[in-house]
Amino acid sequence: MSKTVIKAATVVNEGKIDTCDVLIVDGRIEKVAPQLAVVADVEINAEGLHLLPGLIDDQVHFREPGLTYKADIWHESRAAVAGGTTSFMEMPNTVPNTLTQALLQDKYDVAARQSLANYSFYMGAANDNLDEVLRTDAKEVCGIKVFMGSSTGNMLVDDEHTLQSIFASSPMLIATHCEDEATIQQNLARYKATYGDKLTPDMHPLIRSAEACYISSSRAVGLARKHGTRLHILHISTAKEIGLFESNIPLADKRITAEACIHHLWFSDADYAEKGNFIKWNPAVKTAADREGVWAAVLDGHIDVIATDHAPHTLAEKSQPYGQAPSGGPLVQHALQALLDMYHGGRLTLEQLVQKGAHNVATCFQVAERGFVREGYWADLVLVDLNKPYTVSRSNLLSKCRWSPFEGYTFKSTITHTWVSGKLVYQHGELLEKGSGQRLSFDR
Repeated sequence: MSKTVIKAATVVNEGKIDTCDVLIVDGRIEKVAPQLAVVADVEINAEGLHLLPGLIDDQVHFREPGLTYKADIWHESRAAVAGGTTSFMEMPNTVPNTLTQALLQDKYDVAARQSLANYSFYMGAANDNLDEVLRTDAKEVCGIKVFMGSSTGNMLVDDEHTLQSIFASSPMLIATHCEDEATIQQNLARYKATYGDKLTPDMHPLIRSAEACYISSSRAVGLARKHGTRLHILHISTAKEIGLFESNIPLADKRITAEACIHHLWFSDADYAEKGNFIKWNPAVKTAADREGVWAAVLDGHIDVIATDHAPHTLAEKSQPYGQAPSGGPLVQHALQALLDMYHGGRLTLEQLVQKGAHNVATCFQVAERGFVREGYWADLVLVDLNKPYTVSRSNLLSKCRWSPFEGYTFKSTITHTWVSGKLVYQHGELLEKGSGQRLSFDR
């Protein structure tokens, strides 16, 4: 039996902030109380530090298999835990695409050997694999991913019969990437007719426009309402889409939920002049007004969770001209620090940060025994020093691609410790790499 006690931590959990001791026994939270008189194997003095449930990121691209020159589960899970993200849900547009149960299991096998964070993997949907999709175990897999707009990879589901069948028959949550491909192609043709090959990153939100997002999101919501589907729309990037979602019912009762991502809350189209392709994502970073609309929706409950869409590419790939540079970038190492800066800036409270980054993700996906600082739950925890600055540099980046849109930026807070399933995996800048993450399970 192993025991760890975290002493005098300022615990942020379930809408409250209290100074408590937390006892971890054999990986689980045994006791949370103001003062615990226990003899433990390890004692951590957390006086002056804040203890949060580890973030659960419901959307990452770790690129394994097939694209491991960009990223892999080992590197990206290290970046995750160093950044206070203790669990991730990874996307199926790897090579080969995760379109069969056998290929899905292959990814779980790699994670069991390599991942420092807890893990789950989406089953991918295509125009021709409905039988495989319907074999997915809802208790062991986070969801079904449907690309209703093309992104990195070749998984666009554009057959109407297939879409209707997936929404009508899915045994579990469907997560969608929503951008209307026809609208994007029309916009792209118009810009190419005017500018030829001289397209620039600031045109990205005009080509992958707000209207393209709204058309596709509206279609997904319509399908979900028609079939009673459990739908989760990823990376909302426009103010116009907010009206598609409800805010006045409990999250556990919602059939249609939505996610916002760090980059859409942080950047706007004004940042393309400085950042260029390094903030080129799909859906695109859009106007400041769109950013404010997404922020308002996060705070009033129209948008339920915050994630990253961590999607690394090599520095060489991102340094190409706009038309050749792929969309996506690394974010998982700095998601919590970015949110803490938003707290320092008065954008959200610590309670709201924990709700949107941990509690609500666990509720939305029905993750078993994680996402809260609760007795009996797995100890997925992160300690942060709110008043210790941290500067992002090439030397402290852990994602395999070794670049970040935050490079050179100084965050106001530092992550000091991270526990995954009760194991201390990160401490004061050092990855301890003891043990591994666990496969997430779901109460469905």
